[in-house]
Amino acid sequence: MTSAAAEGVAEQTAPPSVPPARKSVTGTRRTVAALFLLPALVLLGALVVYPIGYSIVRSFYDSSGHGFAGVDNYKALFTDDGIRTALKNNIIWVVVAPAVATALGLVFAVLTERVRWGTAFKLVVFMPMAISMLAAGIIFRLVYDQDPDKGVANAVWVGVHDTFAQSSAFPKAHPGRDSPLAPDHGGFLTTSPVHTGQSVALPLVGVAPDQMPGSAGKAVQAKAEPGKITGTTWQDFTRGKGVGRLGAVDPAELGYAGMRIEAVKDGEVVATAKAAADGTFTLPAQADGARLRLPADNFKAPYNGVDWLGPSLVTPAIIGAYVWMWAGFAMVLIAAGLAGVPRELLEAARVDGANEWQVFRRVTVPLLAPVLAVVAVTLMINVLKIFDLVFIIAPGSSQDDANVLALELYRKGFSEGRPGVASAISVFLLLLVIPVMVFNMRRLRREVRR
Repeated sequence: MTSAAAEGVAEQTAPPSVPPARKSVTGTRRTVAALFLLPALVLLGALVVYPIGYSIVRSFYDSSGHGFAGVDNYKALFTDDGIRTALKNNIIWVVVAPAVATALGLVFAVLTERVRWGTAFKLVVFMPMAISMLAAGIIFRLVYDQDPDKGVANAVWVGVHDTFAQSSAFPKAHPGRDSPLAPDHGGFLTTSPVHTGQSVALPLVGVAPDQMPGSAGKAVQAKAEPGKITGTTWQDFTRGKGVGRLGAVDPAELGYAGMRIEAVKDGEVVATAKAAADGTFTLPAQADGARLRLPADNFKAPYNGVDWLGPSLVTPAIIGAYVWMWAGFAMVLIAAGLAGVPRELLEAARVDGANEWQVFRRVTVPLLAPVLAVVAVTLMINVLKIFDLVFIIAPGSSQDDANVLALELYRKGFSEGRPGVASAISVFLLLLVIPVMVFNMRRLRREVRR
């Protein structure tokens, strides 16, 4: 065998060479890297791993912490009314809040691309993220205040309502002593019929002088007119002890401007009139023999708005506060994703005849699907542990109706002294979060592989 052939055989039979060990880009040894990571691992174990392990163990013990309770604490998750309400509300939160915040963020991100002041708008929408949950809760507790003079939401709502349905200026007016009026289905009716040529006095009390409408003028005793029925309706009250005559118009007393008067005969309204600024009114001859009625509309209480923090609306109201805070977060992330969308695809769709809605629905949204998934999943994890807003915004009277799992955990552990049940709730919350986190990690890995 020639020497060249021998060398070829030797090369074929020689063991493969071992590649040199890969070295870190920065030249750092693994032991040094491990030493730098050790403090973080210790903190992670102390602040995350140990509390999780302790909570799992504690969830199998009774309130004293000494007696083994088995799965009794976990049974309470599905039998306790408070926990079941909290679980139902958490489902509403997970379904509604991330979807609304993500949708608003998508709309804001797309629309702000088309306006000059888009950057300023994004700044304003994102600004609530700089506010703590505590501060946001206090702000919206005031926004949802029932009193329209304090709560912005009811101030707007009442303003819109009163534009189309004006409230009465005399909600507390009522007959005084020796009055010719008697109660009648929320209004008042004269006890005896009236006749033409007669001047009728309809005195009322109960409205504070500073609450009288600005259109009210000094009351005047109406003069009798033949063939007509005249009268005066006024505030029969004069400041000062022993001042003024009961049932008679005095110089300092004010008329009920705008008061509606009906003449009722045999159960039917035969004539109506409206009091002038001085409280005087005139009815035609058809009212002869009728009784005069001040209908209930004159005394309708002012519209006080919506009970935003009542049992039926408290959860949607708090979700609204959450969306106000987090829509800016969604908008910023989606806007970043939108900046990376190839404009050629959008222009190609428009050239092919697609309108803006079709471009948005069939091109923009599918291309933004990964970003939308990140935002939605992040918000889902966030709302599963929502606590601050519910605790601060919901008043004590409706906190049970707004209850969520994180708040119920706090109440069970600190207010009711049942740490075992509280630990079971925390473990249950962890189990709810894990699938969402696993889904998010898998999706991120797929994105990296692409």
